[in-house]
Amino acid sequence: MEQQRPPSVLVVFGADGDLTKRKLIPSLYNLASSQLLPQEFAVVGLARTPMSSADFREKLGREIHEYATGPVDPALWDWLAQRLYYISGDFRDSHAYQHLQDLLAQVDKSRGTCGNYLFYLATAPSFFSEIVRQLGVKGLTLQTGSSWRRVVIEKPFGHDLASARALNHELRQVLDESQIYRIDHYLGKETVQNILVFRFANGIFEPVWDRRYIDHVQITAAESIGVEHRGSYYEEAGALRDMVPNHMLQLVSFVAMEPPSSFDANAVRDEKAKVLRAIQPLNQIEVLRSTVAGPMCRSTCAPASVCRNGPRKSRSSSNAPRSCCFARHLWTNWSPIYWSSASNRTKASPCASMQRFLARPCASGRWTWTSSTPSTSAA
Repeated sequence: MEQQRPPSVLVVFGADGDLTKRKLIPSLYNLASSQLLPQEFAVVGLARTPMSSADFREKLGREIHEYATGPVDPALWDWLAQRLYYISGDFRDSHAYQHLQDLLAQVDKSRGTCGNYLFYLATAPSFFSEIVRQLGVKGLTLQTGSSWRRVVIEKPFGHDLASARALNHELRQVLDESQIYRIDHYLGKETVQNILVFRFANGIFEPVWDRRYIDHVQITAAESIGVEHRGSYYEEAGALRDMVPNHMLQLVSFVAMEPPSSFDANAVRDEKAKVLRAIQPLNQIEVLRSTVAGPMCRSTCAPASVCRNGPRKSRSSSNAPRSCCFARHLWTNWSPIYWSSASNRTKASPCASMQRFLARPCASGRWTWTSSTPSTSAA
């Protein structure tokens, strides 16, 4: 068991952001609760917000009660909080990385973390290559002796094929491929993981899980929160890119993939890649016929273009417009797959009109929203 829990430091770039308080810290608490974290462990946060380590601990101490998946044990949280450190600095400033290097050396001595560092880039995509380059300049990515260094990069990985290849090239100038982890945190959701169990461990469904018995598939990703204070992220990444090229296609590949030879990571990836290669590319006309995207108003689940009240113009966190995207894609060996992505400020489930919309393309090929409002073309 000890070999599975080596001493380590988790370095979070963008530690004052939404992902850290909602996902990373609650996940670390759960690992600690399950005794899956080593005693020789620490978390170092780096972000632009001026803050001391004590302030960082106090801030996360307040937020853990809101975002934890269960009751928080004060003694266990105190154990984890003592291992939290923070540095304020700009990701493009070389002095910030010098301070980081100095702090990591101190943590290695005080916590016995043996120089094992996991760098988690919870930042805007534009910082990915710069952060890795700066880490390389300071020698923080070099693996010497028995110590290891890893870099976790969140989606989106580039904004198109050319930028993704360019980013990959820049990372490989500093890191070995075995050091790079390109992840999509959506795959950590229990419901997503259960898809594979539901399919491949169930003798009832797997034999009929193909186009001969399935008319079509609907996949809905309905968020319970809106943009909130993540406006700067969405301004750069885009709401559509935030969901479709990663979250939604991962779900599609889990649904449509063939059984892998094993559940080894490479075997599962190969089968998922086959699904993505089977996608029929959409030209400009097909995009207009098969896709609808737009902001959502406050009072309905329909696109703003067909809502009686029209789209809300306010961009504040309290009145942020909801966003949505509906699309239909065809695969060479599968039934039509419809997907929808909607972001709401409430925890309401997708309305019935959304489901009817996804399942009923017009005879003309242009999609019409069907709801209590007059039928209006939304293509």
